Amino acid sequence: MSCDTSYVEIPADNELLDGPVDGLSNSESAQFLRGDAAVNEVFTRETGLGPTFVGTSCINCHVGDGKGHLFTTLTRFGQIDQAGNQFLNQGGPQLQNRALPGYLPEQIPAGATFSKFTPPAFTGLGFLQYVSDADLIQMADPDDSNGDGISGTVNWIIIPGYSIPTSNAVSQNSKHIGRYGKKASAFDLLHQTVNAYNQDIGITSVFNPIDHYSNLEINPEISTAKVNDVIFYLSTLKAPIQRNQNDADVIRGKNIFTQINCVACHKSNLTTSYSPINALSYKTFAPYTDLLLHDMGSALDDGYTEGSAKTYEWRTAALWGIGLSENSQGGTLFLMHDGRAKTIEQAITLHGGEAQQSRNAFEKLSKEDKEALLKFIKSL
Repeated sequence: MSCDTSYVEIPADNELLDGPVDGLSNSESAQFLRGDAAVNEVFTRETGLGPTFVGTSCINCHVGDGKGHLFTTLTRFGQIDQAGNQFLNQGGPQLQNRALPGYLPEQIPAGATFSKFTPPAFTGLGFLQYVSDADLIQMADPDDSNGDGISGTVNWIIIPGYSIPTSNAVSQNSKHIGRYGKKASAFDLLHQTVNAYNQDIGITSVFNPIDHYSNLEINPEISTAKVNDVIFYLSTLKAPIQRNQNDADVIRGKNIFTQINCVACHKSNLTTSYSPINALSYKTFAPYTDLLLHDMGSALDDGYTEGSAKTYEWRTAALWGIGLSENSQGGTLFLMHDGRAKTIEQAITLHGGEAQQSRNAFEKLSKEDKEALLKFIKSL
């Protein structure tokens, strides 16, 4: 007697966004798995959800550790300049558009400007955290001293008391450099994670015990150990792996990417400094971002901002993993900060401001050169 055996084809590592970085110890691997379970936890009323919220779990907005889509896009509101958010007492900075029975979802207050933020991919975040402040400042050129039309700057933010700067962190007027979020308004993965639990799901922690609905301090609804496990998981997700690197068109596209100066902002190589996680220390990686704010032109000015960023400034989006984005976005791309671009080419043509010269150069490319460039970007 025999039985039929069926096999499930396992995707290649470079076809997946999830999975740990190489070099974790046994104990670190165990913590990674705990964090993986935590980001998949679905919260309910009984476990602290809401009463107003955006999603019921981390994975709601980051399927497969990838980008979100229009249905999971967040709304941020209430700040128009460096003076700070004037609508914090009216629900700012984030709109909770869903609510438990018996409660009403939030509405954007009259007079508040707002912007839509599509959730980013999770992968490779730990590498970004350990690029030194000195390197970011060195890449910045706020006055365009070299005359190339690119004047990236860092976002100076007030950090929460629970985020502890490293010994090599740079401060200015008691502010520190943000590096996460569409406006680079989160200091580190602890800051980003605590905000996400509180503002996205309505979950309090020891780091932020203030219930966003009542504005009252309540008991933590998630353990510190679990928060730390999630941060470790986010820190140690592997960097996306480029595909088809030896393809002639991909190589040609990479050269064109350099020639039209996309690399001025989408840096192909960064290096981490010391990290307490050995697998992240002193590593060179290719995220295709400089983590800096850039003037993206009036068409992308939503009249809303965070930290010291201007309303028309956005942090350079990391391009790694973009070729796999459709997998987590329901088969359709939603690019730019708010998902308004449905193709890579459309995203490029929405670039203005400091990117205008590169956009103009792209539009002048031959059909064959455009196709090679797009093939390269899709390989990332």
